[in-house]
Amino acid sequence: VFGQLATSVDSDTDAILPSRCELSQNYPNPFNMATTIDFSLPTKSHTEIAIYNVLGQRVRTLLSVVLPPGNHTVQWEGADNNGHNVSSGTYLYKLSTDEDAITKKMILIK
Repeated sequence: VFGQLATSVDSDTDAILPSRCELSQNYPNPFNMATTIDFSLPTKSHTEIAIYNVLGQRVRTLLSVVLPPGNHTVQWEGADNNGHNVSSGTYLYKLSTDEDAITKKMILIK
């Protein structure tokens, strides 16, 4: 795991799990130092969060693990897989699970 992951699964039996995969817009956006990405899973699933540049090249894999259903959060500090800071610009972040793939856009300003 390369990003910081926070997981929130409500143990209350009345809690309602999401009915589908959801990927929220990162915040803040645009961002300077770090950004937060929230997502929800309806079932246990192998989950990957990856960052791509506008050319479609993978810049960073933030997460690639099996996660339980519920709400999850991961942060990106604007660095590539080698730990080097990336340049200002538009980036895409993609949530991939066993069932779905969702992509959104974010802007890094230095």
